[in-house]
Amino acid sequence: MRATIALAFTFAASLAACGGGASGDPNAALLGGDTTIFDTTDEAFNYPAHNLDDASRALFQLGDGVFNRNWITAPATPQGNDGLGPTFNALSCSGCHANNGRGAPPESPGDPFLALLFRLSIPGSDAHGGPNPDPSYGDQLEDQAILGVPAEGAPSLTYTEEPGTYADGEAYSLRAPTYAIGALAFGPLAPGEMVSPRIAPALVGAGLLQAIPEETLRALAAQNGGRVNEVWDTARATTVVGRFGWKANQPTVEQQTYAAFRGDIGITSSLYPAKNCPPAQTACAAAPPSMSQPNLGDLEGRAMVVHGMALAVPAARDVTAPAFVRGAALFESAGCGSCHVTKLTTGVVDGYPALSNQTIRPFTDLLLHDLGPGLADGRPDYLAGGSEWRTPPLWGLGLLPAVNGHQMLLHDGRARGFAEAILWHGGQADAAKEAFRTMPKPDRDALVTFLQSL
Repeated sequence: MRATIALAFTFAASLAACGGGASGDPNAALLGGDTTIFDTTDEAFNYPAHNLDDASRALFQLGDGVFNRNWITAPATPQGNDGLGPTFNALSCSGCHANNGRGAPPESPGDPFLALLFRLSIPGSDAHGGPNPDPSYGDQLEDQAILGVPAEGAPSLTYTEEPGTYADGEAYSLRAPTYAIGALAFGPLAPGEMVSPRIAPALVGAGLLQAIPEETLRALAAQNGGRVNEVWDTARATTVVGRFGWKANQPTVEQQTYAAFRGDIGITSSLYPAKNCPPAQTACAAAPPSMSQPNLGDLEGRAMVVHGMALAVPAARDVTAPAFVRGAALFESAGCGSCHVTKLTTGVVDGYPALSNQTIRPFTDLLLHDLGPGLADGRPDYLAGGSEWRTPPLWGLGLLPAVNGHQMLLHDGRARGFAEAILWHGGQADAAKEAFRTMPKPDRDALVTFLQSL
């Protein structure tokens, strides 16, 4: 059983040990407000919210088991674990989000794509204003398949080093990725095909992000030049504000969860009851079905949503250290905090009192911003343009080396740490990037130390 209940030491004792922080904030360590947990090990992303009630904890535990389940080919006995594919990217949720954390791109050419997938679309929009799926391959390249069904294609990745120089003369290098798809099983990609690589993000704090009132997001957009995405909510059959995904193309934890089950693993649910088999993929459509329809039962689905909503954010570390305090001030003076908003307040969340009325420190505005041509994928996603990305939350990213053994950042994992991630910024973030690039080295190091402490 994963560590989901017991904490290494008590919340009160941990808070006392952390003390104050940046700009005199006495609660600087409490990134998730009262939901915050204290752990710096590889289990740091596996806990439920500290203040979660007992009934929700029981569902969280059940969801944790489903999250780590390896699904198998149908039909199988006993029922309940079958329904994999027929085409897929992973056998389980944890196959991409190990320890509820962040995936990494392949280390070397020829390595498997375990947590990096390709979104696909062709020019135009679907019936709800979203990306228009490829007629033969759908909206996601699935590079694995069950026996007797062809995988859709074989993705590949190579890097080119792009040298640069800080203002003080210190050299750096950025990895520029090049992507390709070989062994296409159903003919070439459609004319005008748009391909966008997406890495599996860390999952902590999603419920708190869902709890931020829409009016807060719209007010932030009026202040900092960002904008909300307007996306289709399948459960409510209406267009709402997007919050999740690299382009804020998903509205809720529920829809994000069920869409990932169908797209990544091939598991059907009450929200997405049909398998992902485009017309050209006849073997996929003819594959034997599971006796469990949909594959994900209602109780398991509800538990997975509770799990996704309640994953706790770990506390910030060393918040009274001079480097943290200095780095936090530099973060703000450089303009990073304009989009990576430090402090927000959640609203009232039906069914989740633990997430309601919390002061949180997510370092995001959940808005779309143009980051320039260097990071552009050229693929629109609802209102998000080809060079626009949602501001990702920064909480927990300093613990990625402990949780996942790496710190590959940005939407495709190209950045080898915080400094490279900052240096890739352009567009609306170009001034903040330049402020970092032209800082003296001690200031750059302090800013990175601050980010490593989140």
